[in-house]
Amino acid sequence: MTDAGLRHGRASLGLSFGVQGVAFALLVTRIPAIQDQYGISDGLLPVFLAAVPILAGAGSVATEKMVARVRPGVVLRWSQPLVLLALLGVGAGREVWHVAVALGVFGLAVGALDASMNMLGVSLNRAYGRSIMLGFHAAYSLGGIAGASLAWAGARWDLSLLASYLPVVVVLLPAALVGSRWYTEGEGPKERERGPAGAGGAVSFRLLLPLCLVMSFAYIGDSTVSNWSAKYLQDVLGSSEQLATVPYNVYMVTTLLGRAVGDLGVRRFGAVAVVRGGSLLAAGGFAVVAVAPGAWVGMLGFTMLGFGLCVIVPQTFAAAGRMFPGNSDAAVARLNIFNYVGFLVGSPLVGALGDAWSYRGAMLVPMVLVLATLVYARAFGPEPARYGGGHERPHTADVG
Repeated sequence: MTDAGLRHGRASLGLSFGVQGVAFALLVTRIPAIQDQYGISDGLLPVFLAAVPILAGAGSVATEKMVARVRPGVVLRWSQPLVLLALLGVGAGREVWHVAVALGVFGLAVGALDASMNMLGVSLNRAYGRSIMLGFHAAYSLGGIAGASLAWAGARWDLSLLASYLPVVVVLLPAALVGSRWYTEGEGPKERERGPAGAGGAVSFRLLLPLCLVMSFAYIGDSTVSNWSAKYLQDVLGSSEQLATVPYNVYMVTTLLGRAVGDLGVRRFGAVAVVRGGSLLAAGGFAVVAVAPGAWVGMLGFTMLGFGLCVIVPQTFAAAGRMFPGNSDAAVARLNIFNYVGFLVGSPLVGALGDAWSYRGAMLVPMVLVLATLVYARAFGPEPARYGGGHERPHTADVG
């Protein structure tokens, strides 16, 4: 693979991560409008919301099977347009079964998309011989901020879902298809098959389990912020309704900033140190939120959470690639399932604890889970993601 080929592959994959960030944010931030358009009751809404990550998990499992026959880039090339068209379907329907079908397609396609994107990211990360994985997830965060901003504008101008989604899909669908021409992997089929049976061959769930737990813990923390930050600030810390919308925006911005510079930290200090530091910072953020006397201190805690949590997920995928260098696609697909497990568990867990106990106390649960990442930090080694020691050098001298 030439330097130019790797650079083009990196740029096109970054575009794919960004497009996915926009699409997902447009869906989740317009849930109240979706509920109103289809007349979905409060009792039925959780069923729809749970169905998407469950089907996404099924899509990730199916992707593991598909990449045994076709390259991950092929799966990504066709799953991304399907996600965008499903999003458009959510906006265009009128009957409840319309949105049920559209969300079902969205969930399955998102599972395939997330898995195949990270498969390519892990492959390029290895080819570069230095950490670039956080940069891809920074593109996702940037897309999420853009998507949330577009959703805010749609709500502000009282646009229908179709009017909000159609221009975005018209722009992003051709861009994604054109960008897919340069998808590339950092290794050929023969290189992908190499590796000892325990590490690079068949994926051992026992070896992968620590990373699966870390992935779940990180997404429990993330879903806690996504679903409960506004309610917590308003109901527990007594903020205004307007101020209550700020923590999640701050969290998204700090996630972007942390990921934008995170690769430099991994190259300088190593993946283990960065994951440990991120876990401690995130746990500290939850602690600050739990004891905050007022809204502004609470926002400080959510800011800490953004900087802390942002590094964990990308490095978990990269660690799976290092752990199973000859079968990283299967490892990534299985690990990706625990993304959705954490998402499914996090919000109901905090809500149930908040109702039964207190929301301040509920914030201590994700804090403890994030701290548990420290127990598994060695799984991100053995040495930093600089691939030092000469045993796994980059395929090219410098690809920028």
